[in-house]
Formats: sequence, structure tokens, C-alpha cells
Amino acid sequence: MSKCVSTPYAFLRRIAPAHGMTQLFDVLTDISVFIKDRRGRFMYLNTHGCEYCGVKHAQDAIGKTDLSFFPQQKAALYMADDSRVMHDGIPVLNRIEPEPCGQPTPRLVVTSKMPLRDTKGKIIGIIGLSREITETRPAAAGIDKVAKVVALFHERYGDALSIAQAARQAGISINHLERLFHMTIGESPQHCLIRIRIEHACRLLRDSRDSLSDISGACGFYDQAHFCHAFTAHVGCPPSAYRRRHQPATEKS
Repeated sequence: MSKCVSTPYAFLRRIAPAHGMTQLFDVLTDISVFIKDRRGRFMYLNTHGCEYCGVKHAQDAIGKTDLSFFPQQKAALYMADDSRVMHDGIPVLNRIEPEPCGQPTPRLVVTSKMPLRDTKGKIIGIIGLSREITETRPAAAGIDKVAKVVALFHERYGDALSIAQAARQAGISINHLERLFHMTIGESPQHCLIRIRIEHACRLLRDSRDSLSDISGACGFYDQAHFCHAFTAHVGCPPSAYRRRHQPATEKS
């Protein structure tokens, strides 16, 4: 008696492009799913991913890169990370990092990325997802401490806040806090605090006419020179150039 044997791959190839898995991705309310090609351009973005990118429809993001939606330094980190996965073929699994939003946020996500291969095995892109960490979902050891400190950074980014003070707020030593940050979000607490200050400074540069001196003070920098140096190092251009680039022409003085 003959049997019709179908492999999983043969079955998946029979699915019409407009149906199947992407329909399921679009109803996930707390998970962002994205697909990019070798050049880092979005080829697919689910509904929650659209929210992160600040677009209403996936079509508004197709063909664009992270540089169109996120601050330059954050976009560069995402794209370099994607390139490593595609070059090495080694996936990123369950990494805890800041939520991928254009605006500053204290929320964290668990991110995984895997290389996409064609029928010949050649890597042609990347597929990834980011799942929000909530209080109702079991978190990795120490993530509650990291989340508490990140939230503190967002709450007090304009203050003269030290890492020692942040560690005391979390109830752990400075060394323990440093280890937790490097294990979960891949950067030091000090670098995270500076990044958050710069993200808030970007918002003020885009949305206000405050002077650079006022913005530097409001965002916790020692003085304007310190602010300009840190901003240029992180964003890739001076604050004044960033403001000219992002403020509507009608709001420029």
C-alpha cells in the first residue's frame, strides 16, 4: 500500500504568502516580530512592531532601516547586531534589553534573532522578536533589580544621580549592579544612564526651543561642554546639528 509522505518543509512551501504564520504574528499584542533583508531593510513587521517604529501600517516601514525610526546610536547598535547574526549564522536567544522605541522608556524586552536562509541554505536576512517583560511574567534572575534601576534613571535623569545611589535603591552592591547590567542589557549602568539622558535631550531638542545650556542642565549633565561632548559621541553629531535636522522648518528660530 502506497503512502503519501509529506515533510514539514514541503508542507510549509504550500502555504500561500498572504496566509499562514504572519496572520498569527499580527494578533500578538505584546510581541514585536520583524523580518529584514541582508541590507537591514524591513521586509515584514507585525502590528506591535509598527507601534515600536511609530508607524500605522507595516507598508510604511517596508524597505526602510532602523535609521528611519530610532536615534542614530540605537539604530546603529541594532543594525550591527543584525549583521553579526547574518554573518556568523549564530542566533541571539532571550537577551534582555531596553524596549526598542524611538522615545525614552524604562520598559525592558526579551529579544531573540535568527538568520533566515533560502532553499539553498544561503543566509538572506534575519527574523526576530521582542517580548515585553511584565510583572506577571517570570523574569530572569536579577532582572527586577535592573528594571528598577532603569526606571530610576528615567525618573531622575535630570538629577546628579550616582551609580552608588542607584545600587542602594536596588538593595545591592555597585559590583553586583554592574554584573547584572552587563549580563542583561549588555552595557554598564553609567553608560545606560548617559544614554537615557541623551534620549531625553533628543526629545527636548526636537520638541522645544530651550537653549543648549538649559537642556544640558535639565538632563543631568555637568555643563554644556560635557553635554555637547557626550551627545556627539553617542549620536554622531552636535546637539545644534541634531536640532536643525529634526525640528520642522516653521519652528526653527
